[in-house]
Amino acid sequence: MHHRTAVRVVCLTLAAAGLAACTVSRSNDSSARSSAEEAPPAATSDSAGDPYYPEDGNPGYDVTAYHVKISYDPPKQALRGDTLVTAKASTSLPEFNLDLQGLEVSAVTVGGEEAKFTREGDHELVITPAEPIAQGDTFETRVQYSGTPESAEAGSLGENGWQRSSSGGAFAAGEPHSATSWYPANDTPRDKATFKLDARVPNGWSVVSNGLESPATPGNDGWTTFHWNEPNRVATYLTTVGIDKWTFERSTLPSGVPVVSAYAPGAEGKKSVESRLPEIIAFLESKFGPYPQSAAGGIYINENIGFSLETQGRPIYAAWAEEPVVVHENAHQWYGNSVTVDQWKDICLNECFASYAQWLWDEAKYGANLDEQYRTEVARSTGHLWTGKLYDMGAGNEFTAVYEKGPLALHALRREIGDEAFNKVLKEWPTRYRDDNASWSDFEKLVTETSGKDLTAFFDAWFRGDAQPADEFLYPGPLRK
Repeated sequence: MHHRTAVRVVCLTLAAAGLAACTVSRSNDSSARSSAEEAPPAATSDSAGDPYYPEDGNPGYDVTAYHVKISYDPPKQALRGDTLVTAKASTSLPEFNLDLQGLEVSAVTVGGEEAKFTREGDHELVITPAEPIAQGDTFETRVQYSGTPESAEAGSLGENGWQRSSSGGAFAAGEPHSATSWYPANDTPRDKATFKLDARVPNGWSVVSNGLESPATPGNDGWTTFHWNEPNRVATYLTTVGIDKWTFERSTLPSGVPVVSAYAPGAEGKKSVESRLPEIIAFLESKFGPYPQSAAGGIYINENIGFSLETQGRPIYAAWAEEPVVVHENAHQWYGNSVTVDQWKDICLNECFASYAQWLWDEAKYGANLDEQYRTEVARSTGHLWTGKLYDMGAGNEFTAVYEKGPLALHALRREIGDEAFNKVLKEWPTRYRDDNASWSDFEKLVTETSGKDLTAFFDAWFRGDAQPADEFLYPGPLRK
C-alpha cells in the first residue's frame, strides 16, 4: 500500500537524493525474545487470533480455494453472488464461521447438503452443516447472497472495501479489509488460497481482477461474463474486482508472464507511467529474485482515494499515482504478497521494504546518493517521525511510520551489515518464505544467520523504539562523518 501523503513526501525526497540497500541482523537472545513476543493468542471460535483485529478470520479450517461468481448491475448497484469455498478442517467442526459484511444470504450448502446459518455481529456468518465435518476432511461451502455492497470501514488511509467510481462502476480495495464486502471469506492474511472469479456485467461494461485472464463469454441476455484466475495463493485483502468501461492493454514480459493493464475512463493518460512496468519488474528481479506472481499489470482508477494498493499481480492505482508508486506496489509482489505477514504488527515487512525499493530505484536509475539523502532526512526530522514504532505499532497505526521512518531504518541496517549481506538477505527472504506467511522475528533470524552479527540493540532502537536512535545506531559505518 502507498499512502498518498507519504507518496508525496517520500517521492520528493527520493528524487533529490540517492538510494541504497538495507541490512538487518540480530542475536540469538533477541530472536528468542521476539519469538515469545509474537506467539499468537489462542484463536477463539470466531477469531484467527490477531490481537489487532480479534474479530477477523476464523480458526478450525484452512481455505484452499475461492471460486467467486457475481453478477453486478452498475446503474442499480445490485450484486448477486454465488461463492464456493473449498477448505480443509484442522479440527472437528460441528459449526464454523465465514466473514461477510452486509449482504443478505439466501442459501448455504456444505458438501452439497443444505446447512443452517445465522448472522452474528457485523460480519460473522455462522454455518451449521447437516453433519459435523471431521478433522482432516476437505469440504466445500457454497454461499448464495445478494444486495448492495458497502465499504468495509473508513481506515486510516480512507474507505476500505467496495467503492463506487465516478464513472458509475465499482471497485474493491482496502487494507486490512476489503474482500468480505463482496464475497464470504476467512478474512485473515494467515489463510491464503487460490482465487477464481467469474463476473457477469451488462454489455458495455467490463471486469478486471487478479491473475490470468480467460476470454469473456457473452450471453444472449445482454450480459457478458469475464473470467479471472489467480493460481498462486493470495491473502483475501489482496483480491480485487474492478467493474468499469475499461481500456485494456495486453503484453508479455520477457519471462513469458502475461501483462494486463486496465484504465478507467479519464485515466488513459497513465499509460505512459505503466509503460515502464517491464523495466521496473526487471529491476526488482535483480534485487529480490524472479518475479513470483502468475501475471502482472495495473488497474488505474480515476479516483483520488487516499492510497494505492498492491492487489496481487495487478495493483490498483489512485489518480495521483506516478512512477515511484508503481515501483512501490510492484515491490510488494515479493514483500507482502508472495511473503505475507503473520500478524498485522509485522507490517514493516511489507511497507518498509516497498518504500525502500523506491530508494533503490532512484539510486540505480537516477544516481541518487542515498547516504546524503539519509543524512538530509535525519537532519530535517522532527520528534513526530521518531515516535512511530516500526514493529508492533498498535492497531490503527500500521500505515504511519513505515513509509518515512521505515526506509531510513533499512538504510541504516544496510550500512550496519554491509551491502553483501544485505543484498543476500533481500533475495533470500522471498525465496525462503515464498507463498507463505512470516513474521518480523523470522526476518531478524534470517539477518542474524546471514550477517553473523548481534544487532539486538540496533533492532530495539530502530524497530521497537519510539525515540530517535542513539548516534551509534543512527550513523553506522559510512553514515558517520
